[in-house]
Amino acid sequence: MNIHARTTVGHASHKPSSTIRKPCARPGCNALVQLGNIYCVDHYIKTAQEYSRVSELKRQSSYDRGYNGRWRKARKSFLIRNPMCKECEKTGKLTPASVVDHITPHKQDASLMWDQSNWQALCKRCHDKKTANEDGGFGR
Repeated sequence: MNIHARTTVGHASHKPSSTIRKPCARPGCNALVQLGNIYCVDHYIKTAQEYSRVSELKRQSSYDRGYNGRWRKARKSFLIRNPMCKECEKTGKLTPASVVDHITPHKQDASLMWDQSNWQALCKRCHDKKTANEDGGFGR
């Protein structure tokens, strides 16, 4: 038997790596993707668009997101009228508030940002915890 023939036969019996597939990483998607890829084509595009949107928001300064001199003045006034953290009060603790939180994130909707019924006074610890739980991190 020829050495080259044996090598060719040996390789022909193995499946090429391009046929090995795994599930798309997007929860609930049953599409199979080639080994080395993470998402199916549809979810690759959607994930890239979501990442682009998050990156765009991350690049904006706090001033560009509406936290300007007008906000600092309104925040100071609100904290004078609401000096204690609302979350800590629920557990019987008295903690000075240092952050004006938007109960429903405004996501650059000016009417929601300036609606004082959507504001609550929180301490930094409670605000950081709320932000992490809602957004999966800070500044998103």
